[in-house]
Amino acid sequence: MIQVRRRVRPRSYLTIYALAAVVLIMAHAPLLRLPYYWDETGQFIPAATDLYNTGALIAHSATPNVHPPGVMAWLALAWHLFGYSILTTRIAMLLLASFGVLATFLLAIELSRGSPGAPAFVAVTLLCISPLSYAQSILAQLDMPAMGFTALALLLFLQNRFRASAMVCVALVLVKETGIVAPLVFAAWLLWEREERAEAFWFLMPFGALSLWLLTLRHFTGHWFGNAEFTDYNIFFPLNPVRFLFALLRRLYYLLIGSGHFIGTATVLWAWKRMPLLRDRPWRVAFTLAVAHVLAVTVLGGAVLERYLLPVLPILYAAFAVSSRALMESSRRFVMGALALCLVAANFINPPYPFPFENNLMFVTFVDIEREAAFAADTYNAPVTTTFPMSTALARPANGYLMLPHEVHEIKDFRPATIAALVSDPPPLMIVYNTETDPWHIRQTRAFQWFFGRYYNYERPMSALEIAQLFQMRIARTWETRGFSMSLLVNDEANGPVFRR
Repeated sequence: MIQVRRRVRPRSYLTIYALAAVVLIMAHAPLLRLPYYWDETGQFIPAATDLYNTGALIAHSATPNVHPPGVMAWLALAWHLFGYSILTTRIAMLLLASFGVLATFLLAIELSRGSPGAPAFVAVTLLCISPLSYAQSILAQLDMPAMGFTALALLLFLQNRFRASAMVCVALVLVKETGIVAPLVFAAWLLWEREERAEAFWFLMPFGALSLWLLTLRHFTGHWFGNAEFTDYNIFFPLNPVRFLFALLRRLYYLLIGSGHFIGTATVLWAWKRMPLLRDRPWRVAFTLAVAHVLAVTVLGGAVLERYLLPVLPILYAAFAVSSRALMESSRRFVMGALALCLVAANFINPPYPFPFENNLMFVTFVDIEREAAFAADTYNAPVTTTFPMSTALARPANGYLMLPHEVHEIKDFRPATIAALVSDPPPLMIVYNTETDPWHIRQTRAFQWFFGRYYNYERPMSALEIAQLFQMRIARTWETRGFSMSLLVNDEANGPVFRR
């Protein structure tokens, strides 16, 4: 029996999108003028600014790399229409995130056909309260937009709208290069099933679009991926079997266990044999795409950042929501309520191990401390020695930390060798901080230092106290919270009591 789909009016899609946008903007209202954070300041905002000011697709204010210019073009367009500001940037990214919420909702409806109730509402709720999703929704980075286009491409593929899916995949690869996994999976499915083999050729379009971008990079930079260092770190470095296995385990931990996901995973395992729906073609395609994406970002990526997993979350939360229908009503409410509570709590409660601040609201705490430290250092009429991203907070007023640029001497890190190079000319001011929280001092254990020293070239950085003692500096102020600390070091003899304010 052929299932007839009800035609949905465009106005209905626009209504859902507008509702999602209003909810996301209101939920992020306190953060709409938050200064730029980390990779925003180092890559994406400078690249978007170059495109906005000069029309340059290849960044010159930041080191060019393989990332396509899709999101940067969106920001440049927003700035042209509404003027350059942090507020414009934040709202522009939230509008892209709202598109991702809409695509997730529609995908969850498609994947839940034949299931009782309305699990799509549960899936989209879990996505919106997820700490990773909430944090990334407002940041000018690539993975949240990539999530939206991935979900839409999968939805169209499952509806047998292959040409439309391929066109969305073109937009996807122009947002994030790892999006090429989606058209590869879709083409493979069509070739495997043999019924629609001719349609598989439509998915060559995304490969052509990405190839054109790589050729442009090669022409202007001399490197297929923008620069040699990026290529070595993201292509060759992860290929070590130990590093690959560790990265894969970290990916699986985050998706299946962390932030309360173990509750949803247990629900899926319980429902697997009880719900034939989970073994139907739509779910097999979705699971194949999820697995392929996880493997791709594990193989191609030196930085094991959880934000790379965002395109998998719509599938994951849809699976959690649909699987809950296999439970009794009282059990279902308890299980989904417990999962939602864990996700909300994970926005505010840090895990006991080192993690990227952008995984939850810790990134806001870091930016607030960064802003206070920048203001404190700016009261001194002397250059500040520190590392990225604190260096860009001081040197670039457009990032939202200072009204005027402050002179900065940027160093790579706080390792002993880096600090020793400063002994001949001690700095008058330093800002020293750790780049990850470590409340349980895991980084100080021998096991951690042996493993990461051997496979990740890790070397314990010097603490603010050790650096202060080496240079006979005074720790003028320290900011500490939940395993993170930042200190302002002052050399009174070199700096003197001269203040700018």
